[in-house]
Order: sequence, then C-alpha cells, then structure tokens
Amino acid sequence: MKDTNWSLYLITEENLSQGRTSLEVVKKAVAGGVDAVQLRDKSLSVRERYSLGLKLKEFTASRGVKLIINDRVDLAQALDADGVHLGQDDLPLKEARAILGPDKIIGITATELKAAQKAEKEGADYLGVGSVFKSNSKKVAAFKAGIGTAGINKLRKELSLPITAIGGIQTANAAEVIKAGADNIAVISALSQAEDIQKSAQEFRKIIVKAKKEREV
Repeated sequence: MKDTNWSLYLITEENLSQGRTSLEVVKKAVAGGVDAVQLRDKSLSVRERYSLGLKLKEFTASRGVKLIINDRVDLAQALDADGVHLGQDDLPLKEARAILGPDKIIGITATELKAAQKAEKEGADYLGVGSVFKSNSKKVAAFKAGIGTAGINKLRKELSLPITAIGGIQTANAAEVIKAGADNIAVISALSQAEDIQKSAQEFRKIIVKAKKEREV
C-alpha cells in the first residue's frame, strides 16, 4: 500500500478562490497543514493545467506534500505527479495502472458500495467518497444530495481501503466525518474561499487529528 496517510486534502478550483490563484491558495493551505493537493481546475485548458502543475509539483515536492491529478492520466504522467484521481467515467483503473506503473497513487471516486468494492478489488489506493453533506462545488445532483456520516460508516464497515471524504465538510462537522470512519478529509471551497486560508487549514488539521485520537479510544 502506497503512502496515502494524509489528513487534509486540498482540491484546487481557481474559479472558487476569491480572485486568488490556485498556487497562492496551495501555498497558504500547505503552510496551515494541508498534506495532499489535487490539481483539478477544470475551467483551465489542458496546457494551462500542465503549466500550473509544473509549479505545483515544484512546490509540493519541496514540502513533502503529495500531488494528485484529477482525471487526467496523461497529465499525471507528464508531470510525474504522485498519482491520479479517477471518477467512474474516467479511464479504467487497470489501464491507468498500466500507464503510470505500480508506484503511483490511484484514487477512485466511489460512493456506492458495489463500485467501492470493485475499486478495492482492482487495486485502488484510496476511495474518494461524497458528497457527505450538501455541496455546490460540483454541478451533479447525486453529489449535491449528500450521503451523510451514516454513508461513510457503512462503507468503512465493508472496506479496508483508506477513505477520503468530500463534500460540504466544514470545521463544524469535520470531526463527525472522521469519527464515522473517514481517514482524511478533502475540501475545495472550505479553504479556497476562506478569508485566512492558513488559519482555516490549521483549524481543520487540529480537528482531524483530535477526532482520530478520540476514535481510537
């Protein structure tokens, strides 16, 4: 199993960043404790994402932070990123693994148990699960609805893969998500739209670490 032992996972989306660039957001978030970054920014062209990815790779590598690329296996390969995150409509896991090799991280979005079990069987390194709560970050009805902490707990009981929870998670509800069985939390607007990104990341990190300790008692 590759190193997916992160706590706070930032997904970049510049059009939700209050006029700040994704690189600016990432730098402040990492200073506050983010230990994994996913390059999403779907409003950018592939070439623009590649250019941004080069800057993010240089920065994250210097800080020991994982860089994951959303959807695009070709970009992940070109950037020599730490891995890729794939949705259910993206390149199949088997083909992505053949391209990227055995050492790269491959995460799979899987909220339904059947899809999650399939991803685990095929060798995914972690699952992206959500939306946990109502969210407007993605224009998808199923994502906006929210599976709640009960949905996280149900998957946790059936799976051994690390679970990254996403969707509508704020500092006020992060602890209950971790206690329900999530291994880490992914956020977009909760950090990118924060007035003080570094401070918000620090608060998230503190809550996550505390919740993990309480869960183990």
